[in-house]
Amino acid sequence: MNQDRPISPSAATRAAARVALVTCADLPGLDEDDQALIPALAARGIAAEPVAWDATGADWTGYDLAIVRNTWDYAKRRAEFLAWAHAVPRLANPAAVLEWNTDKRYLRELAAAGIPVVPTDWVEPGAAWTPAASGEIVVKPAISAGSIDTGRYDLATQAEPAAAHVRRLQDAGRLVMVQPYLGEVDTAGETALLYLGGAFSHAIRKGAILTGPYEAAAELYQEEHIEPRTPAAAERALADRVLGALPGPAGDLLYIRVDLLPSADGPVVIEVELTEPSLFFATAPGSADRFAAAVERRLK
Repeated sequence: MNQDRPISPSAATRAAARVALVTCADLPGLDEDDQALIPALAARGIAAEPVAWDATGADWTGYDLAIVRNTWDYAKRRAEFLAWAHAVPRLANPAAVLEWNTDKRYLRELAAAGIPVVPTDWVEPGAAWTPAASGEIVVKPAISAGSIDTGRYDLATQAEPAAAHVRRLQDAGRLVMVQPYLGEVDTAGETALLYLGGAFSHAIRKGAILTGPYEAAAELYQEEHIEPRTPAAAERALADRVLGALPGPAGDLLYIRVDLLPSADGPVVIEVELTEPSLFFATAPGSADRFAAAVERRLK
C-alpha cells in the first residue's frame, strides 16, 4: 500500500548522509538479503531507509542518494517507473541506464558489439510465429522481471502451449523473445557475476528454474537456488567485455550483474542486470560492506 504522508528524516539521522533504498510496496522492508545494507551503511555514518518507489509523498530531494533495489513490480508499470526515475535528482543507477536496461532489446546492441548472447528470435505483436518441429525453447517478454511470464517448452510435445504463450504476450502488445533452451544449465547452472562500484566483487551459481510451461502466479519472482561460485576464466573474461560494451563507463554504475549461461561454444550472456538485481550479499562475506564503501565513495 502506498504511503500517504511525507517521508522525512528522524532527528537522530538528520546529521548523517541519507540514502533511500528503493523498493516496491509489496516489500516495504526490503528483501531479506538487502536488509544487510542498512547496518553496513550505518557503520559508515550513512543513514539508510527503505522507501517504495511509488510511495505517495516521498520527498526524494531529501536524500543524498536513492539506490534502486527491490523495485520488482516495474515491468507491469514501466512507463510510470521510468517517469519516476527521471524525476529523482540523485539516483543509482541513473535513469537513462534504467531505461536502456528495462527492455531486453539491449541484447541486440550487445550482440552487435560482438558480445556472445543467447540466440533470440524477436516476435513483434501481430507477427506470425510458427514453432519448429522439435527442440526445447524458452518464451518470454522483452520487458519482464523475476522470470515472470517465462516458460520452457519441448516442441515435440508442447508446440501448441508454446504458440499459445507467444499469442498471449502478443495480444497484450508485448514484444516476445524466443530462445533455445541451453540444456547445459541443468547440470552447470547459471553464473552471475557481481560488480560493485565498477569492481568485481563476487559470483554465484543459480540452479536451473525453468521446468516447463509458464504458470501464472502471484509472486513477484520465481524462487531460485543460489550458492557461491568462483567464475571460470572464460566467464570472468566475458563479463569484463560486457562492462566495456555498456552505455557509459562501468565505473559510473553503483552495481552491475552479468548473468551467463553455459553453451556448447562457451559462456553466453542471458541478461545484464543494471536496474533492480538481487546482489546475493549473503553468499559473499564482506560484500555488503563493499557495497557500502562504493556508496560512500559516490556520496563524496
